[in-house]
Amino acid sequence: MSRVTALVSPRHAGKAVAVALSVAALGLGGCSNMTQSEQRILSGAAIGTVGGALVGAATGGSTVWGGVIGAAAGATGGYVYDQVKR
Repeated sequence: MSRVTALVSPRHAGKAVAVALSVAALGLGGCSNMTQSEQRILSGAAIGTVGGALVGAATGGSTVWGGVIGAAAGATGGYVYDQVKR
């Protein structure tokens, strides 16, 4: 089994989620000098990443692809939310 496969297997899903949460927390720490629009888009992407990784792990799919798809959906959602709030 390759190293990449081992990281995204259901057995290691908890580690992948923990890493995603840590990266999201560190990334959100640098939001103080961002515009409100940028903060909303980044927040949506971070929430989407975690949600997508969790769905990927729960369904037996890839936590990585779940996170990538979730990030794209979350960023889009953050952008749409920002446009509605304007």
